[in-house]
Amino acid sequence: MKKYLLKRILFSIFSLLVVLVCAMLLVYSLTERSVIFQMDDVWNKKSQNDRSVYEYIQYEKYGYLEFEDYTAFLKNIYQNQLGDGYEKSEAFLSDKNAIQKKDTYLENESVQEFISLYKSKGYEIVYMEPVLYKSGKVKPGGTGYLIASIEKSPFLRVWEYITGLVTVETINSVQDPTLTERYIRVEKDPYSNFYAVVGSGTQHKYLLYVDGRFPFIHQNFLHLNLGVSFTKYRGQEITTVINQPTGELANEKTQFPNMIGTDEYVNTAIDFHTLTYNSGELTETEKKQYPDRYTVYEYKRSGLSALENSFVIGIIATAIAYLIGLPIGVAMARRKDKLIDKIGNGYIIFIMAVPSLAYIFLFATIGTTLFNLPYKFANAQVKVLAYFLPIISLSLPSIGSLMKWMRRYMIDQMNSDYVKFARAEGLSEHEIYRKHISANAMIYLVHGIPGSILGCLTGAIITERVYAVPGVGNLLTTAINMHDNGVIIACTVFYTTLSLISVLAGDLLLAKYDPRISLSDSTGGGR
Repeated sequence: MKKYLLKRILFSIFSLLVVLVCAMLLVYSLTERSVIFQMDDVWNKKSQNDRSVYEYIQYEKYGYLEFEDYTAFLKNIYQNQLGDGYEKSEAFLSDKNAIQKKDTYLENESVQEFISLYKSKGYEIVYMEPVLYKSGKVKPGGTGYLIASIEKSPFLRVWEYITGLVTVETINSVQDPTLTERYIRVEKDPYSNFYAVVGSGTQHKYLLYVDGRFPFIHQNFLHLNLGVSFTKYRGQEITTVINQPTGELANEKTQFPNMIGTDEYVNTAIDFHTLTYNSGELTETEKKQYPDRYTVYEYKRSGLSALENSFVIGIIATAIAYLIGLPIGVAMARRKDKLIDKIGNGYIIFIMAVPSLAYIFLFATIGTTLFNLPYKFANAQVKVLAYFLPIISLSLPSIGSLMKWMRRYMIDQMNSDYVKFARAEGLSEHEIYRKHISANAMIYLVHGIPGSILGCLTGAIITERVYAVPGVGNLLTTAINMHDNGVIIACTVFYTTLSLISVLAGDLLLAKYDPRISLSDSTGGGR
């Protein structure tokens, strides 16, 4: 068993790496990079050299290349020498304006230093000469620029993604020389009345804590960095996008850290368990409210997160499918060619033949017309009712599939020799079907159970789009339409990982259920 698990885990890691490399090659090398500007309003408003420089900035943000600007290069030099007043220095202004003179800019020593430095590092130097009117005045967006860029290697991109996939918070996570007190310790948490692990020097103040939100125990020690969204969820981590509650702000009566132990309370949605270190200047209000520099927070929201919405809908739909589909499949097999079998086959043919969009809209019409169920998720006055139509729409095709396969596998088993021997031994038909035929027919379906459960985490793309469910089902398609590279890669890693886990879990469950299958080489003939 251990040898098998090790092999499968190593193979799964290798498979994930192959998928990641293929996805990155497809996104970054085989797709024209300019498509990222198709829905970019800022790009449309820029022109001339300003647009070109903006493109370089975006290409760096999206991970295509590394980019350095001459003006930023000057800023670092003069700010280190002169401090914050460097912008008024005549030397700085002279060097900065040198690139606006296309005939003489190469004579400037700072320009020569910039070019020499980045050429030695393999960068390509690009000079965008100023675009002028005949009068000599600079056209809008025509300011001159001097930049250096280098294409990022696909293999370097993959390596950076893998090495940054998991990060651990330590007492040295905050790079602030003024922070002298660094620790990780256990303290009484005034917001939950339980004990919590808190830190100083870590990015988060609360590293392990308890609150009233499922799964109730939360941690900030380890972070899974799937990537950052560049379009719809600008600048947000993908893990935050799928785990953040999607409802309204949830205000409650609470206290700021400096109010603890007093009778001062505020009505706010601030989640004090999310406090992170503030490296900037603290306001006077922050100094009164907080005892330290952990002043950056997130808000509490009602409702479920996108991941939770998809999983709740998916797991209930899966449970309904198994609870209804398997018994009906058994009944159809036992009464082959009878009325229930004909009705069941009619349903199977209907659900397989009709396009998914068609029957989703059909049952949505029936649900909204006859039972007054909410059609769109956001329009539901009673939130629980909003889950009914998506769950029904998801469970119906699964019910049909399970009915079909359970019927087929049972009919195959009915003609086996062991059934004839069981009848010869005097077992009743009920016992034969319950203990033997049904159990053996389930062997073919057991392997898919973990995949069905884990598949709920990925959501249902069509169903969630139709009912406007705030889930993860349409996250990938939306990212592809908007050319959001970070989300595309994150979804690829997420979905591939779930698929690999489901295959491994299916093998383990099948080995547990079927005595003929062993995952240990020592049992002889095991597989």
